[in-house]
Amino acid sequence: MPPPHYDFLIKLLLIGDSGVGKSCLLLRFCDDAWTPSFITTIGIDFKIRTIELDGKRIKLQIWDTAGQERFRTITTAYYRGAMGILLVYDVTDDRSFNNIRTWHANIEQHASEGVNKVLIGNKSDWTDKRAVSEEEGRELAEELGVKFIETSAKINEGVEEAFFTLARDIKARLIDSQADAANAPSSAAPDSIKVNQPAAIQAPSCCT
Repeated sequence: MPPPHYDFLIKLLLIGDSGVGKSCLLLRFCDDAWTPSFITTIGIDFKIRTIELDGKRIKLQIWDTAGQERFRTITTAYYRGAMGILLVYDVTDDRSFNNIRTWHANIEQHASEGVNKVLIGNKSDWTDKRAVSEEEGRELAEELGVKFIETSAKINEGVEEAFFTLARDIKARLIDSQADAANAPSSAAPDSIKVNQPAAIQAPSCCT
């Protein structure tokens, strides 16, 4: 087999209520496209984009989960393998914002310990319909101990920053720390976390 065209594979997960724009964020980031049509994600979907960070090619496998209650048992199965999670709410919908604490509790229950997270306030371009202020978003992020970014998939604002910020944090936690441990004296080297190397994570056959 030919060698893979990337150095590391990172799995990300988008979670949040239905209709907050998770699929639109994914479409904008991976395909630089946007659609006004609302199509509910059925179960789970994913896209791929390869980025470069600090001279390393990193393949991002980004899973888009359904927000509806009836799909929760499906989506929770994907928490465990996620290395980073984007919690998304709609700034025009205070209910989706209030539900973030429930989504965060799901992460604490189902995801791997220490998983990187970022809080995303999407649809920031809808200034006339805003129901959640940027300050409220920052306060919640501080409460949860995560970073915060407002985005607009429609006008492509903050989208690159959101995904790159999360990928950079994961690289620092898993890849860079593992390299530092490998270079440390054997007596001082801590137990390192195995980073997903190329082909370590593969899409289920039903999704290909």
